[in-house]
Formats: sequence, C-alpha cells, structure tokens
Amino acid sequence: MMATFRMAAGAALLSLAAMPVLAADKAVPDAAAIERGRYLAMAGDCIACHSVPGGQPMAGGLALATPLGAIVATNITPSTTHGIGNYTLKQFSDAVRHGVRADGANLYPAMPYTAYAKVTDEDTAALYDYFMHGVAAVDKAPAQQTDLPFPFNIRLSMAGWNWLFLDKKPFVADTAKSMEWNRGAYLAQGLAHCTTCHTPRNALMAEQLSKELGGADLGTWYAPNITSDVNSGVGGWSQQELVGYLRTGRAANKAQAAGPMAEAIDHSLKHLNDADLNAIAHYIKSVPAIRDKADTQPVTQWGKAGDELASIRGVPLPQNLNKMSGAQLYDAQCASCHQAKGEGSFDGSLPPLFHNSVTGRGNSNNLVMAILDGVERQDRNGSHAAGHLMPAFRQTLSDEQIVTLGNYVQKMYGNPDVKVTAEQVTTLRNGGPASNLIGLARAGIIVGVLVLLALLLWWRGRRRKAM
Repeated sequence: MMATFRMAAGAALLSLAAMPVLAADKAVPDAAAIERGRYLAMAGDCIACHSVPGGQPMAGGLALATPLGAIVATNITPSTTHGIGNYTLKQFSDAVRHGVRADGANLYPAMPYTAYAKVTDEDTAALYDYFMHGVAAVDKAPAQQTDLPFPFNIRLSMAGWNWLFLDKKPFVADTAKSMEWNRGAYLAQGLAHCTTCHTPRNALMAEQLSKELGGADLGTWYAPNITSDVNSGVGGWSQQELVGYLRTGRAANKAQAAGPMAEAIDHSLKHLNDADLNAIAHYIKSVPAIRDKADTQPVTQWGKAGDELASIRGVPLPQNLNKMSGAQLYDAQCASCHQAKGEGSFDGSLPPLFHNSVTGRGNSNNLVMAILDGVERQDRNGSHAAGHLMPAFRQTLSDEQIVTLGNYVQKMYGNPDVKVTAEQVTTLRNGGPASNLIGLARAGIIVGVLVLLALLLWWRGRRRKAM
C-alpha cells in the first residue's frame, strides 16, 4: 500500500500554478538590495519560463510542452490582482523553496523549487526585494491556464512527493573545499539548477542524485553528461573552455549550445560575472565521473573532414525526393554553411561537424532536434534578433530524409556506430515519447481504492466475528 501511495504521489508532476495574493511586506529596500535580487533572479533564469518572447517580463503566459500536456507559466510580477504583489517574504520563500503557495496548496516542480531549496535566507530576501520592487507589475492574467489531465490536476499528491524527495535544507558549505568550489556548488545546485536537466530521474520523476549531472532525456532534447569523465563528460575541457561555453554557448572543437541550453545561456549564464562562471565551472569539473560504456573515446574527438560530394555531381535526383542519398541531402541542405568537408564556416561562427559532441555522443537526439528545429539564440528580452544560427528543416525535410541525412552525418563526421532511426525522428517531431505517468498514476489510484475496500471488508468481518 505504501508503494502504491508513493507511486501515485510521485507521478503528479510538471505544472505551474498561479500564486494567490495575500498580505505583503511593505518596506521598500534600497537600490543595492534590489540590484542584488535582480542578479540572483537572472542566475535562477526566472524570466525564461515566466515570460513570453517579446512580451512583458515575468507576466507569464509561456506554454511549455510536456508529455502530460501544456504547462502555462504564471504571472509573478508584483501585481496585487494577478501576480504575487501581496505575498509576504515568508509566503514567497515557502513558494520558491518549498513548493507551497500562500494558500497552502502545493506547486508542481516544473518550477525547480527542489533546487531553489538550496538558496540561503539572505538570497531569498534579496529575490523578494527584486520581485516586489524591481519588476513592473502586470495587472493581467495569462490568456490560458494550465489544464492537466486527472490525476495531475490534484495538488494534494505533491505533499507525498515532497515528503519523499524534497530536501528543504539550504546549502551548507563544505569547509574542506575552497571558497570557489563552495560558491560554484551553491550556484550549480541551487539557482542555476543544473541538475534539473542534466541528472537522470527515477520512475517517480525525482532526480537520481547518485548520478548527478550524468545526462538525461528531456523529452526531445538530450541534456548531456557534464561530469568530470574524460570520455562522456567535460573532464577533457579546461576550466577556461567551460567558462567560455557558459558565456557564449561555444567551445571550439567541442560543443555549441542549442535548445534549452542555448536558452539558459542567453537568459541567464552569459549575464553572470566572471567569478561566478569560474566558480560554476570549477565545481562542475569536480563532480564525480560517470561514463557511458559506449564512449570508448572522448565524445569530442570522433570523426574527421570528409568529402563525398564530388561523386554525386551531375547525378540526377531521384523522382521520389525521399530516396535522395545522404550525400545529395547534405549537398542541398548543409554544405553551404558547414562546407563540403564538414569543417564549418570559414569565420568559425558555424561549427565543424566532426570533433563535435553532438555527432560524437551515443544519443543522437540533439542532432535530430537541430535538424528539425534549427539553432536559435535570443537576446536578453527574448527576441530572436540575436541570430538563427541554423535554419529549421521541420517543414522542409520528411522523416525519411532526416533519417538518411542524420545517418550520413554520423557516418561521415561522427561516431559511425550511432544511428538515427525512423521511429526516433517521428517521435521527436511529435514532441517526444508519450508519458506513462498518467496511466501509472490512474492505476495506482485504482489499486489504492481496491486495497482500501479490501481493508474495510476485512475490518468489518473481524467486527462481526467479535460480536
């Protein structure tokens, strides 16, 4: 029965909730406190989820696709009618760090309060000062609301999930480590919430901290292993290379950011100061190594320059364009930017396809997603003006063509043992694999009811015998 309860409790995830308004603290902090809170909110990347690109900051409305349905971010401006303007510091802290709204209802950890629980009292107060006095109030609710299917619309289940998995203790410094390591651990484990994406989860969707930063599927994109392992992680990166990547999203002959990581860099990491970026990099490089057995060499060292395009020059295209060869597809769609030999653009702004972690990893999801949705970089206000580094081919290429092209790129420039499959492309195009949590939770509820009925019948039978 306890196992059933835990399964049902842990299954209810991935929803944001509007925070009801109650009495707020009135004291106006000084400018320095508000600025400190602004910096911390940037480290926490609050704007990424709670703002629509081009819209008003922190006003909510962004629909986040999940296997359980769309999660609509809420208004967290200091509006007293539609935001959190009447929240007290304690209510704000309970919501941010413990996932409990001011009315006592539980939040769902699409907002990573399990990581924000590490934030100190002082930094929480600074965040409160910023949200109450440094963010413009928007007196309007998002046009749509989160509407998840039963049983995920029942918040009470999160109390059980929190009991099982939420560690409420703020970060405690390790006195055996350096100040830089402790600062990096505090940021990476807390506000920057690196483990939220890069750590695999168990059947109840809680982080497996024994595999911290070991890599995890995010539905479509794959958050790679960033432990200190030389082959699978960043053990072969210098601290300077890692800092450069966190600031720019690029590390020559290693990696380039796309998807959720590009958003994290554009909205958050690139705005942090050098000391904090160095501290995060220092900590990440200290995380115990986890290696994928398939990584027989560093994922950034697979492949080399190669050119098969001469062999297809003058060869007519097939009538059925789905039957184009990988070389033909590469010539038509990729060579103009990545060059005939896959060496990337001449100015270095577009990466080579060899010595690239995207084509060197055992998981090819990010290659497929880059082909489907392209690579975009945004400015601080969410505008796409920062650049479309790679166009999206979702509307241009069929699933069959993406399979052919992806496998050609892997064979020519990456790990040739890694394949792109038709099922994989179809699944990623449609938003990722279907979640089994809905069926799991509903089954858990049915089993729980049956167990309860059995216990009641057993108790009733004992009473009759006693009489």
